Amino acid sequence: MAYVGLFALVVRDYDEAIAFYVDTLGFVLREDTRLSDEKRWVVVAPPGSTETALLLARAASPEQEARVGDQTGGRVGFFLNTEDFERDYARMVAAGVTFEGQPRHESYGTVAVFRDLYGNRWDLIQHRP
Repeated sequence: MAYVGLFALVVRDYDEAIAFYVDTLGFVLREDTRLSDEKRWVVVAPPGSTETALLLARAASPEQEARVGDQTGGRVGFFLNTEDFERDYARMVAAGVTFEGQPRHESYGTVAVFRDLYGNRWDLIQHRP
């Protein structure tokens, strides 16, 4: 096995999720294919990402709707790596991304926790060399 290709992220609405991940976070829309009147195959990824991406999956049942924004039980469940923390942090703040606090300098690198439009917690992280 070479790598993990996709992670499904349950969302409330395809278009609002695309707007957040593409317009706010700066991800690239890799695919948006209509599968039926209710279902689409929507894949987004950070620019330059060649392997792992997010499959934005619209909630299709009450059980799935209950998980929107809390897929990891309140833990940070997603990690967005950067090679230039200051640049990406400033761009994200200017775009209206909600960070839970100021960036921290840890032994492993610089990190700040942010929430996506549904409340899922993410780390923006630049690892130390």
